[in-house]
Amino acid sequence: MRILSIVAITVVLCAVVGRFAQTQPASQGRTYQAAGGTKLRLMLDESNLGAEASLGELTFPPNSDSGEHTHAAIEMFYVVTGELEHVVNGNSQLLKPGMAGFVKPPDRVRHKTGPAGATAVVVWVPGEEGRRLASRWKPVE
Repeated sequence: MRILSIVAITVVLCAVVGRFAQTQPASQGRTYQAAGGTKLRLMLDESNLGAEASLGELTFPPNSDSGEHTHAAIEMFYVVTGELEHVVNGNSQLLKPGMAGFVKPPDRVRHKTGPAGATAVVVWVPGEEGRRLASRWKPVE
């Protein structure tokens, strides 16, 4: 029951943060960048929220492909700008602004973008997944 409450709260939070992110400068959290150019601004994590969930903003560059991978947590996306092809276990869904997608362990996922790239609010439950991802990427000052 507690996980369901957290998931419901994070979905609402995604919608609010997604709308807010369209008009506000990126001033909260710390930003990390993957070798392929994808950026993660980790805004809520164990340092301010606790271990139950983490929330970030992912910015995918144009024509990017994350490659197939897995997560040790539920991962939920809310697309703010651009289009994100969300491929879960080989099934593709094109997410446009205002749309959401998710993946659960042990699903295999791949994220692809077109020429406009994409920005999405992402939530991980439990939250250590956001920090685990950030630990593999380079901090951006």
